[in-house]
Amino acid sequence: MSPPPLPGRRVEPPVEYCATIVLRSAATRIDALAVIALASDSRVEGAGTVQARVPLADRAWAEVELPRVGEPPPLAIDVYSTVSDDHARLQALGLLARLEASTAWNLRPDFAV
Repeated sequence: MSPPPLPGRRVEPPVEYCATIVLRSAATRIDALAVIALASDSRVEGAGTVQARVPLADRAWAEVELPRVGEPPPLAIDVYSTVSDDHARLQALGLLARLEASTAWNLRPDFAV
């Protein structure tokens, strides 16, 4: 474990890697978060706020991008990790598989597989 930072020293926030899943089915942000939580056997943290997210694994979580007013699908599901880009992609692919198994949503990764 690293020692605490010295007083007056700035602590850099951890790097967040992101892998995006595109949801091409119609869903609201609130519904999408609830379905992600259910499929992941998790919960929505910060429900009703702009920072709402669903924890997926240690140091990984999913957020649903806020669509612009009147913007139709697709909806972006961003999977973040503070471990690595590969970890974010692996978590995103796992989430995609769970969502495909439990919903009729039309999904695709927005990154090379």
